[in-house]
Order: sequence, then C-alpha cells, then structure tokens
Amino acid sequence: MTTGTLYVVATPIGNLEDLSVRAARILGEVDVIACEDTRHTRLLLQRYGITTPLVSYHDHNEPARAQELLRRLEAGESAALVSDAGTPVLSDPGFALVRQAIAGGIPIVPLPGPSAITAALSVAGLPTDRFVFLGFLPRKAGERRRALEEVASIPWTLVLFETPHRIAQALQDLHTILGDRQVAVMRELTKKFEEVVRGTVSQVADRMQHTPPRGELTLIVAGAAAVRGGEAASVPVGEPAAHLRALVKAIRQVAQAHRLRRRAVYEMALVLQGKRRRGK
Repeated sequence: MTTGTLYVVATPIGNLEDLSVRAARILGEVDVIACEDTRHTRLLLQRYGITTPLVSYHDHNEPARAQELLRRLEAGESAALVSDAGTPVLSDPGFALVRQAIAGGIPIVPLPGPSAITAALSVAGLPTDRFVFLGFLPRKAGERRRALEEVASIPWTLVLFETPHRIAQALQDLHTILGDRQVAVMRELTKKFEEVVRGTVSQVADRMQHTPPRGELTLIVAGAAAVRGGEAASVPVGEPAAHLRALVKAIRQVAQAHRLRRRAVYEMALVLQGKRRRGK
C-alpha cells in the first residue's frame, strides 16, 4: 500500500497575506490539517476559503495524536502540519511526528515560508553569516543564566524568543552574563504594530521599562567578539568576564571528567601555552 505524504507547512507569523500560493493549495488538498489551536488556524483557512478538516496537535496531546496521524498516513491519507505562526517544529510541536514519520518511511515535504527567526535576522543589522538559535530561554532564573553562560563565548549572533512578562528579567541576565552587547528586539513582526528596537542591552532594557511590550518577542543578540590575528577586538564592558566564566567552567568540566584537581588542569593549560615548564 502506498502511504500518504506529510507536509510541513509554514504559515503567517501575523499578516495573513504572507501565506504562499503553494501552501494554500496544499492545505486545501490534504485530507487533514494538524494544528496547535483549531480556532486560530480556522481563521487563516477561512481567509483562503479552505475547508479541510482540522485536528489539534499540541504539547499536551502530541504522543497520542502523532500515533493517530501516523496511522492515517500509513493508510494512504495525506496530512499537513502547521503551527499557530511560522515554521512548525522550530520551538513548536511536531518533532515527534516528523521523527516517527521518517522511521516509518513516510514521505515528508517541507513548504518553506514565514519564520520569525529569519525575518528578525534580516532587519536586525547584526551579522547573519552564522547564528545560533536558542528558542525560549528557561523560565527559572538560575537555569536561564546557566543557558546564557553556555553561549557566552560563542562569536556568532544569537537568536532567541521571549515573552513580555519575562523580557525584563531576560535582558537583565543578558547584561550580567553577556555584557552590554548590541541587541535588536522585535515585536509583532508583520503585524499592524510591528516594532524593532535596536541598541545596547541596557538601552533596550530602559526602553522596555518605560514602554512594556506586548506580543511574543524575538531577540537578536551580537555574538562574543572574536580574536583575530592575535589582537583582541574591541568588546563592551562585561564580555571579558562572561568569556572568563565560560573558560573557568571548561576547566571544571575537564577536571570532573578526568577526576583531576582544577589546579592541575589549570597548570596543564599553562604548559600547553608554553607559560610554564613541565614538572614546575
């Protein structure tokens, strides 16, 4: 029996006019559309006169609903996976379904389109040749700071999502851990009240304090300054400390992995750099 096809369809992140012609056609042709919120997706479908049946697919029902969809695909039906906004699977449900479809030999077809990640990067004014997507930062302060410490020394642009009620704490932790880097904060992308706030972390934090944002936020953060040609590039105050914390963490990890004292690992680092002779 020929299996059906799973289509992973990107949908508008705000402006309904951003749905591609191909995506509209596929959504109208498949047997079922799996979406996070049927009420939200139905508004999009109504805009384009699409009457395909909907089933909910979200974090709370993903295991059971994935199995149900796989059975339908194996029986020859076609299905589309969409999220409330943007490209599915990227900080949205769908990973389990895609993995299981791959394991089951079911064809999977991506329909590219809107994404808050690429939309924000394109207008941030920060390097885009290499970037790291962090998704949503952890809710708990300690976990959030540890997550930032892990990327403090990465020289590439950072991309992350945040909510309005956590943005103040997130910016404070960014400043503490990463330093006063350049940042661009986007809200309501493609919508009527779209706004891009650029500046240093402290400048943006001050702006957000006086004008609390609404809607989901996308943050683009400058990466750590790279060292080229033996000369350190100019870095904002705070980044050297963040970089040093990352190195100290690396020493601790090596010590734990090899059951050595941290002092011994530090001495080894000096030897490797030629700063200290062996046995001294």
